[in-house]
Amino acid sequence: MTDATALLVLEDGRVFEGAPYGATGETFGEIVFNTGMTGYQETLTDPSYHRQIVAMTAPHIGNTGVNEEDPESRRVWVAGYVVREPARVPSSWRATRSLDDYLRDQGVVGIAMPGTRALTRHLRERGAMRAGVFSGDALAPVEELLERVLRSPGMVGADLAAEVSTREPYVVPALGPKRFTVAAVDLGIKAMTPRRMAERGCEVHVLPAWATAEEILSLAPDGVFFSNGPGDPAAADTQVKALQGVLAAGKPFFGICFGNQIFGRALGLGTYKLRFGHRGVNQPVQDRRTGKVDISAHNHGFAVDAPVDRPFDTPYGRAEVSHVNLNDDCVEGLRLLDYPGFSVQYHPEAAAGPHDAAGLFDEFCALMERASTKGNKGA
Repeated sequence: MTDATALLVLEDGRVFEGAPYGATGETFGEIVFNTGMTGYQETLTDPSYHRQIVAMTAPHIGNTGVNEEDPESRRVWVAGYVVREPARVPSSWRATRSLDDYLRDQGVVGIAMPGTRALTRHLRERGAMRAGVFSGDALAPVEELLERVLRSPGMVGADLAAEVSTREPYVVPALGPKRFTVAAVDLGIKAMTPRRMAERGCEVHVLPAWATAEEILSLAPDGVFFSNGPGDPAAADTQVKALQGVLAAGKPFFGICFGNQIFGRALGLGTYKLRFGHRGVNQPVQDRRTGKVDISAHNHGFAVDAPVDRPFDTPYGRAEVSHVNLNDDCVEGLRLLDYPGFSVQYHPEAAAGPHDAAGLFDEFCALMERASTKGNKGA
């Protein structure tokens, strides 16, 4: 092995060789693959990828470089990055630097290797697992590298939302006349999410992941939102308790991704780990009420365990599975039938796209409008 060598070592002993990309050194995380052909900068800065090594299935990454407008958070969150063929020269009028330079500046250890297709097939067959990327001074005999991987933490049982959340509350003002006040719990929120609500006249109060029901309700919000985020929903007891308090108070609720899983747990449902998860911008999801299919953006390795063939009872009235993934019938959305609350497992803010599901923010606003009108009539 030389300075031009990098190794990707999986916990089952599979090894891939390539060249260093980004920073050199070593990194550990759960190895997953993303099927998006665009939006790599949004992927890198998505807090939901905290403690994950992301392998891109698209063959060319870095073509449009990196700019200052597209990050979804304050930093890169992926633990490591795997690409097949990096762009030699970025080409975009918006680019301020290359992806390679960006990863190096952020200290993200990566590897460029010809075997991304074989890696993806391996993960589809064996499932997501722990892995490490090694280059430079971190290189050692494979047996030693494998031991390091096996000592690294797994994703099951990981409570990570507090590690990526904002430390202090902040407000995203409405764009134009204010219509609603929304309390948004940041479990790993992406910058585009409160922006989408602000575009619809929502003043968004973003709260840390550990916000209690009392702190959320003290804002007198018209609606409550729980964001995407990393980790195992089975470990997120703090967020489940907070949401149960919100639901008991009768506030309109909307959750996405990790927020969908928290919603499921608050309703009394279980969650489970998918074999290799859904990650990319091309996942087909069907609305079971209308039959309409949206192509949607996903990033999740866990799912809600709920009956898809019938409504079911919860402490807050009847509920149903509202959306399913057409690839594997995974639950992609939940809806309460006797209460203004719903959630989806995917990303309607969808930067860098697609935008099929953007109307879900309008549904949330409609829920808040109806609740406000009902409250006024009751008064």
